[in-house]
Amino acid sequence: MQRDSAQMLNIVSKILGDIVSNVERVMIGKREAIELALCAFLCKGHVLIEDMPGVGKTSLVSAIAKSFDCSFRRIQFTPDILPSDITGFSLYNQKTGEFEYRQGAIMAQIILADEINRTSPKTQSSLLEAMEENQVTVDGKTYPLPRPFIVFATQNPIEYLGTYPLPEAQLDRFFMRIAMGYPTAAEESAMLERFKGENPLKGLKSVANAEALIALQELIAGIHVDPSVNQYIVDIVRGTREDADVSLGASPRASLSLYRAASAWALYKERDYVTPDDVAKMAEPVLAHRLVLRQEARFGGRSASDVVARVLASVRVPR
Repeated sequence: MQRDSAQMLNIVSKILGDIVSNVERVMIGKREAIELALCAFLCKGHVLIEDMPGVGKTSLVSAIAKSFDCSFRRIQFTPDILPSDITGFSLYNQKTGEFEYRQGAIMAQIILADEINRTSPKTQSSLLEAMEENQVTVDGKTYPLPRPFIVFATQNPIEYLGTYPLPEAQLDRFFMRIAMGYPTAAEESAMLERFKGENPLKGLKSVANAEALIALQELIAGIHVDPSVNQYIVDIVRGTREDADVSLGASPRASLSLYRAASAWALYKERDYVTPDDVAKMAEPVLAHRLVLRQEARFGGRSASDVVARVLASVRVPR
């Protein structure tokens, strides 16, 4: 039985490694961002990619989408886009005398919600049901979304003119937040060399299909989490609620997300059990964007990432 488990983990590692390597044909020096996005995918979680313009947010999502044989749609969010453009609408058919559902842009397996904070709160909220329940409701009728389903949303954290900040309820729906960061000098030089001809994204081929991804997602539930590690997760999340700099701490949904993220990271590392290091690794991307800091903390230059780091340092690590 142990031999079968080891063989299964090796096969999983090969599939995940092929996906990461494929995306790295486009993205240079972004392995951690790729790995985190892949772990969110394994957990059926949605990802908010927040960073400066031009660091590869859209390219990362496009490369991941091309690596899977899944349907993909990019939605460019603007102030004039309507909720019906996202969820779809009912159109009266004069021949049949009935209303027919016309699909919206959300009906795809991988969605890129580009610059999500540039559309109105009403349109932003049209994503809530889809992200939480994998379905949309139009005129009282519910329509299921395809499987697998994931939303990658991007936003620029420095431009505020003409933007609508995401409310806390919607931020909590995002499984994790990823920052890309600027490349090193060597990485930027390699990027210039790689992109001097045709964009490598155009020739990227898929290395996995939807069925394989769904099978990988189902393996997450079989990863063992010791009760002491369970308690470690709870202590970290509760620690964010009790921190002096925080006015709104991480929710119970955050506890579940951290549990699943740690399980996905363990699977990625070819293990069928979670360690405290897996939890610590995933704490910042899973928890930081859910925290609301007090004004004095923000004015003092402290961040949600600082809070998570402080909580991790204060919580006892199980052995």
